[in-house]
Amino acid sequence: MNVPDKTDKLIEDDYQRTFDPSSPTSFLPGTSVEIIREPQHFGKYTDVLFDFDGTLSLIREGWPQVMVPMMVEILLECGTDESQEELSKLVMEFVMRLTGKQTLYQMIQLRDEVVKRGGVPRDPLEYKNQYHDLLMQRISKRRDALASGEATPSHYLVPGSLALLGNLISRGCRCYLASGTDEVYVREEAELLRIVPFFEDRIYGAKPDILDFSKAMVIKSILSDHRIEGAQLLGFGDGYVEIENVKSVGGTAVAVASDESGRSGTPDPWKRERLVGIGADLVVPDFGEQEHLISYLFDRSS
Repeated sequence: MNVPDKTDKLIEDDYQRTFDPSSPTSFLPGTSVEIIREPQHFGKYTDVLFDFDGTLSLIREGWPQVMVPMMVEILLECGTDESQEELSKLVMEFVMRLTGKQTLYQMIQLRDEVVKRGGVPRDPLEYKNQYHDLLMQRISKRRDALASGEATPSHYLVPGSLALLGNLISRGCRCYLASGTDEVYVREEAELLRIVPFFEDRIYGAKPDILDFSKAMVIKSILSDHRIEGAQLLGFGDGYVEIENVKSVGGTAVAVASDESGRSGTPDPWKRERLVGIGADLVVPDFGEQEHLISYLFDRSS
């Protein structure tokens, strides 16, 4: 397996807080759309990048409850003196710190933790496959219900997703999916959610070789292929990677602080704090007020 070269700017860096609002934030009147700082390029967006899991799809909601126990069990097998509680805290910290990157990064960290404890590590790809097998046990009924029609896409989409995508397409935008989940599963689950027509062939995800995909690579391709400026890029995500990548090229980033399990319509505090800290311009809990959000972004003059 190729190991990322940290000097490569297309490789996903670890989370580092880089921004703190210097003044109180505000809200679009009568909405839960929080303005952290006003965008500089209202109405100029031609291309829109979406993360998938937690931003649009809720099929994989609850995945940490699969990944963390699996990793704790593997570390306990190393014969460490640490308690299960101590290991759970350790694993939760690095799993959540790396959330938003390709899943394989979390498995690379697991391998390193096994080595630290004198264990015999497996290839990170083996750990990733083990995790995915366990995750599929959790979500197979959701996928089956969507495939059979027992469940409609609205059951497993962030509220307002279909209306948002339709609004953007009606304004002539090109929409892209870029996910740290394996591309084959992103495509399968986008089909189950019936959102592929909004993206056509512009769906990207992790590859077996970690160096073959990053969200920064997708953004670089968008800008070069369509000869657009970064200011014309709008991004939506509940992970720090896509927010950071969109901001790094001068685009506008909307943090989706989705409450995946409760769908409460209020922002998840952990997500909000994390995404504001990486430079998000706006924060929404979901897309229930997408008309106000898109009107603000597209119809207002700078």
